Amino acid sequence: MAKKSKDLRPIIKMRSTAGTGYTYVTRKNRRNCPDRLVLRKFDPMVGRHVEFKEAR
Repeated sequence: MAKKSKDLRPIIKMRSTAGTGYTYVTRKNRRNCPDRLVLRKFDPMVGRHVEFKEAR
């Protein structure tokens, strides 16, 4: 089994930019998307869609 730091699809946390502290947990493909991931997802604390950025 490969080490965690060398996995092709590591587990990442997506943190809300609205400042609520809400997070999603997902996987990303390091080969296709080497930069930090940014997605628009629903934040239930705010009640609307906001940008979620990859937290390290």
